[in-house]
Amino acid sequence: MKGATFGEVFAVREFKVIFGSFVLLIAGDGIKMLALSVLVYERTGSPGLSAAAYMAGWLPFFLGGLFLLSLADRLSPRALMIAGELIRAVTCLLLAYAGLPVWGMLALVVATGLFSPVFFAARAAMLPEVLPGDAFVLGRSVLNVASAGAQIVGLAAGGAFLTFAGPPGALAVTAGLSVVAALVLRFGLPYRAARKAADQGAVRQTLQVNRRLLADGRVRGLLLAGWLPCVCLAGAEAMVVPYLGGQGQAGVVLAAAAGGMAVGEFVVGRFAAPALRERLSMPLAVLLGVPWLGFAASPGIGWAAALAAVGAAGLAYQLGLQRRFVDAVPEDVRGQAFGLQSAGLMTGQAVGAALIGGLGEVIAPGQAIAVSGAAGILVALALARVLRPAPDHVAAAPPAAPGDGASPRQEARRSRGG
Repeated sequence: MKGATFGEVFAVREFKVIFGSFVLLIAGDGIKMLALSVLVYERTGSPGLSAAAYMAGWLPFFLGGLFLLSLADRLSPRALMIAGELIRAVTCLLLAYAGLPVWGMLALVVATGLFSPVFFAARAAMLPEVLPGDAFVLGRSVLNVASAGAQIVGLAAGGAFLTFAGPPGALAVTAGLSVVAALVLRFGLPYRAARKAADQGAVRQTLQVNRRLLADGRVRGLLLAGWLPCVCLAGAEAMVVPYLGGQGQAGVVLAAAAGGMAVGEFVVGRFAAPALRERLSMPLAVLLGVPWLGFAASPGIGWAAALAAVGAAGLAYQLGLQRRFVDAVPEDVRGQAFGLQSAGLMTGQAVGAALIGGLGEVIAPGQAIAVSGAAGILVALALARVLRPAPDHVAAAPPAAPGDGASPRQEARRSRGG
């Protein structure tokens, strides 16, 4: 199968709209959670509550992913993405100016965050419809690179807005970004109908389809391959702050990790052919853990940043799984499948951070980071059968027909009901 190019990806108008709204989303979320964390700390003086506020936006992914994901296939994707932006805008304005108590602010973020996996799933599931064939994988690479850059820019911009306008002003800026993104989506994307009719309750259907997806050995293996190595990476990154004594140097190391991720995604996405990309999944997944072993030698900030950058570059292993995942899931539940992938990833990273954080209470932070790296290597080796593509997998998948949003395998799947 011929590999796509960045020029071909950005030539698709719908992708440019998805890309622009996604950058606004990630940057806005970075500003929002930073501003909320500072606002809570100003009111309470509690580091624990401030940290809880920073993580509150991600915690609902588990519940939303468990009970609500079927909405991603039962409703129009454009409507869902617009609804997500408007809900975020209203939430930010309420946090900034409604005078809510701290518990009320946290409850609001958690309640509105329950639908976040649905909004993310609608965006992710639309991508293979907009970008056929290998262009889909390259589109995912572009979004991952943009995510890393937008996180860095969002945190930096959030700090600037906090300095000049305070937390309410920073939250108002996020609300404005969300409104702009909603307008971009409304006038930039054409209407697309829902993939699946609402034939039962959303919660029941979500549970039923989740069981169906997890019962499929191929889908389950690809989900675990996408989740578990990242669990170990999150555990390592969670210990960077205590490793450096809580100093601002931790930001340098974490920024280096984000930069390494962006470089890895760009290089593998741009220069590796589709077949090579899939063969690289195994060695890159191992690379995700190896550099963190170096923290057992207590490196200084320079070496720590270099190790973190090299390790995070291994995240490009996921590019070799994306096409196989699209081929493996039935088209009529594609939105829920991508939502389950995202919700499991978010939940797993929180679990990994908690587990290695607990280990860091018993042993030195550098040793805990090294343990996390070793766990990542073992996980990659245990998942070797999934990470290594079947022989002739890519060769067996001819290019999708121009203008079609699915691969030929998916077309065949349509004829037998998904």
